[in-house]
Amino acid sequence: MRIHVLQHVAFEGLGCIDHWVQSRQATVSFTRFFSSDKNYLPAIDAFDLLIVLGGPMSVNDQTQYPWLAQEKVFIQQAIAARKPVLGICLGAQLIAYSLGASVYANNLKEIGWFTVEALPNLPEQAFAFPRQATVFHWHGETFDLPAATIHLAKSAGCPHQAFQYQDYVIGLQFHLETTANTAAQIVAHCADELADELTKNQPYIQSGAQILALTPQYSQAVNGLMREILDFLARAI
Repeated sequence: MRIHVLQHVAFEGLGCIDHWVQSRQATVSFTRFFSSDKNYLPAIDAFDLLIVLGGPMSVNDQTQYPWLAQEKVFIQQAIAARKPVLGICLGAQLIAYSLGASVYANNLKEIGWFTVEALPNLPEQAFAFPRQATVFHWHGETFDLPAATIHLAKSAGCPHQAFQYQDYVIGLQFHLETTANTAAQIVAHCADELADELTKNQPYIQSGAQILALTPQYSQAVNGLMREILDFLARAI
């Protein structure tokens, strides 16, 4: 299996996905948009699975990050070629945008460990999302559901948390790849944003200390869910 990863910042990496990659004896290549190889994108037939990671920028920040235009086209091409695609946080927003949906500020930010719920009565081809799961969030934007997608999960703070397109594309607004190390990285690098949000008394914002204390409690379960999603997408290869 050949996996290509679109990475937007150094501190948001594969997390637990790396263990799954090793278990599959897969090869991995990267486009790191934050580094000098940011213009490198492989041919669509050079990989079997595309993973689009998170990042603090917005899908709509194309003036500040011109490479977003190229990335959006690349994701569209991968989906059109029926390549399995997984998008995480910003990655899910990029998939939604690439499928024709709008991305915009959510009414509330979600930062920390909060519950998402599966939508009822999903079609047979949908990934079997658990009825409830406590997952790691760090986002202030959301998206409309693209046409012809299956709405998989919602939360009290953000109705569009996960979606599926056909049987080979899944977008997750949250971070199932989170480990103790990746949580510590994002808390450290986004400390200014977190400090600002904590002054606003919003309902879905946790402190850095809360996040790090809760990570060992919940990360093993979400990492298992991430493996299930990757196994589901790998069936389409």
